[in-house]
Amino acid sequence: MYVFLFMMQLFPALFAAVGIGGISVLVLFAKLKRQDGVNEKTQKISDAIARGAMTFLEKEYKIILCVVGLIACAIYYAFGSTSALIFVASSGLSLLTGFLGMKAATSANVLTTLAAQKSGESAAFLVAFFGGGVMGFSVATFGLFGMTLVLCYYAQHEHFVTILTCFGLGTSIVAFFARIGGGIFTKSADVGADLVGKVEAGIPEDDPRNPAVIADNVGDCVGDTAGMGADIYESYVSAMISCVILGIALPDQTAQYIVLPLVLSALGLVSSLVGLLSNLFLNLGSAAMLRNATYVAMGCFLASSYWYITSQGLPIGIFYVCVIGCLSGILIGLVTEYYTGSTPVEKLAQSSESGAATNIIYGLSIGMESVCLPVVLLGASVLAAYIYGGQGLYGVALAAVAMLATVGITMTVDGYGPIADNAGGIAEMAGLGKSVRAITDKLDTLGNTTAAMGKGFAIGSALLTALALFSAFSQSAGIEGLNAFDPWVLMGMIIGGAMPFMVSALTMRSVGNTAWKMVQEVRRQFKEIPGLMEGTADPDYERCIAISTYAALREMILPGVIAICLPVIVYYMLGVHALGGLLVGATLTGNMLALMMANGGGAWDNAKKYIEAGNLGGKGSSAHKAAVVGDTVGDPFKDTSGPAMNILVKLMAIVSLLLVGL
Repeated sequence: MYVFLFMMQLFPALFAAVGIGGISVLVLFAKLKRQDGVNEKTQKISDAIARGAMTFLEKEYKIILCVVGLIACAIYYAFGSTSALIFVASSGLSLLTGFLGMKAATSANVLTTLAAQKSGESAAFLVAFFGGGVMGFSVATFGLFGMTLVLCYYAQHEHFVTILTCFGLGTSIVAFFARIGGGIFTKSADVGADLVGKVEAGIPEDDPRNPAVIADNVGDCVGDTAGMGADIYESYVSAMISCVILGIALPDQTAQYIVLPLVLSALGLVSSLVGLLSNLFLNLGSAAMLRNATYVAMGCFLASSYWYITSQGLPIGIFYVCVIGCLSGILIGLVTEYYTGSTPVEKLAQSSESGAATNIIYGLSIGMESVCLPVVLLGASVLAAYIYGGQGLYGVALAAVAMLATVGITMTVDGYGPIADNAGGIAEMAGLGKSVRAITDKLDTLGNTTAAMGKGFAIGSALLTALALFSAFSQSAGIEGLNAFDPWVLMGMIIGGAMPFMVSALTMRSVGNTAWKMVQEVRRQFKEIPGLMEGTADPDYERCIAISTYAALREMILPGVIAICLPVIVYYMLGVHALGGLLVGATLTGNMLALMMANGGGAWDNAKKYIEAGNLGGKGSSAHKAAVVGDTVGDPFKDTSGPAMNILVKLMAIVSLLLVGL
């Protein structure tokens, strides 16, 4: 009853934060729609990208809804109608978030190109930045809205923990399929376009003669916008859920600790808006504005969280945990930036002069090396949060909440990248001239850096969230510790440690198989369509989009089945301690694989761009061709298999948490 009354006191403030976020989304959408003056050619290209993206999203959502329906029936049978309803509602909010982000991205790309043509770099940057803001603030707003309603209406329910877990499961299911399906789509199109267009035909990137170029641009939207948004949304919600569950068991000030993660998320949402608006008043360069928006938002969040924690009489160690969460996110992003945009990239580019083999060898070594420092930083963050939090594992969960509290601005910065990338493609295909392409290329290069940092942030937040979910699982299952010499636990750890490799293998193979089909199709069109290479005939873009769409939807099923069913099998065949071992093994290897793939893939991509900028012989040189081959390996690393690890460990943890509720 005390928790319920305390929630009622805070509900107006939480709902006000949700309202501010919702208004921000509407204003950003309206700002995109107020732009005009798109010429016929650019509009035609933009419409093709938007149509392809929405077609994929429609077909993907149908499959996800079928899976959601099946799982909802199982939840209804096991836990009742309330839990099933919450699961369906949670899935719907996640799907709506992805839809809004996709609509904004496919509108903002052409408007960014137009702004670059008419008004210059600063105007183009703001259009892309505000377009990414729709995704960022949708994630923060809908996540906080859903969690607030669940706590307000079900805090007194006898199965409150199960209801919370079902809410988290809905976000996890959508995120897993959106991330894997989008990743397979985008990278199969990208690899096919690069191998035939750049290496074989020798035509530039985003050349309208390349039949796979529209599919490539569509892939940027479905993978890097909707897929990344679903990933971060799931971490955002799951971190709050685990923190609430752990807070329930605390002996003192229970109500304050249960509600604290929602309060911090609300403060982070408002702080994100301050960071977004700061770019309107700080007349700086594009790169500085991206960084400053993030730093301003985090500074406002820490100041406001300090005020709330001290005003409520909570231990100052809680504030230290918030600082730890924010700093760990920034530091991991900086480490990622170093390995994907500094000296290692230049050395990787130089290795391309001796061929593709040395490029791939050196790229793998960079990816492996880049794992060490972030893992140590995350480990230190977990230990420090445990010590300073003063409430056991609750501090670890709260650190994850703090890291993700400013997700509105963090996701905005990440959502900017694919919009800028698409803007460059539209400028090239519409033939808007070198001056426009120079602006979009500069914005795209900046977007590549933010995307690499965003992946590092996603991986770091996924690890903290997975550890928080594991803590909630241990508490719910009554497990005080796992004995690594227990054969049941050891068996679970071995199985769990192997699963990230299996899912990585499946997703990498899916990209390879689909890319081969794309290569064959592009070759066929170059050969059979008269005048295509001369630029007097149009390629069949729709055929390439269809190849990526159907392959992605087909190939994402098996990894999803494995991630959902494996915890169930281990639980009923080997027991709850083996299930705990499964989560330990999957979390460790999954996180390390994700870091290695994301950073290695980013290094390969930027090494290719370093050569294309005119270094080491520039475009068309032997070093460039070798770098393109390396990038085709790195593409599914950083955008398909690596991101899938984030969702895998969180999905397995939340399925396990639901199982012990039985």
